[in-house]
Amino acid sequence: MDKIRVAIADDHVMVREGLKQILELENDIVVVAQASNGEEAVKVAKEYQPDVILMDINMPEINGLQAIEKIKADNLATKIIVLTIHEDKEYLIKTIHMGAEGYVLKDADSMVLVEAIRSVNKGESYIQSNMTKELVKEFNRVTVNEKDKKPENNLTPRELEVLELIAQGLINKEIAKRLFISEKTVKNHVSNIFKKLNVSDRTQAAIYAYKHNIAN
Repeated sequence: MDKIRVAIADDHVMVREGLKQILELENDIVVVAQASNGEEAVKVAKEYQPDVILMDINMPEINGLQAIEKIKADNLATKIIVLTIHEDKEYLIKTIHMGAEGYVLKDADSMVLVEAIRSVNKGESYIQSNMTKELVKEFNRVTVNEKDKKPENNLTPRELEVLELIAQGLINKEIAKRLFISEKTVKNHVSNIFKKLNVSDRTQAAIYAYKHNIAN
């Protein structure tokens, strides 16, 4: 199995090394490069072409926002997850508009970051759950024709439970534990939810849940 190749861009060496140790505990992730500022992040993206870059915002030389802009301008296949202390919706909205595929806060559980890396590597988007509500206010990514039957009406009671837990930011393993079912069963429910709601990833499902008052 090919490992997900990750680069870490952060101006604090202890943060980079700590993240490297955490991520490489996973069998499917390897850290291939590090960068201490935005300029180095751009060089790393070009030279190593990692699958995913974890990008801090506040860095010297050029900041993370400028680095994202340069990397996206080069049309590189590398996915970008913003890993930051900033909970301000302005940063979230700006980085998503710039093309970042993920947004995770530095105080998040390590499992959240691992899930984010795996998600964006598969071509999905990943926004940490407590930031998702802000996107609902700014984006209209999921539309529903009110004259038609609402897609959520087709969800089973169990699927509605799973959707609500997705919106809370729980990963499949946590949902399985919460509902006392197998992780495989959760995966089946998630797949059915995506099909019924016509969404492609967990972030869109969570936005749908918040927007239609399925989750609070």
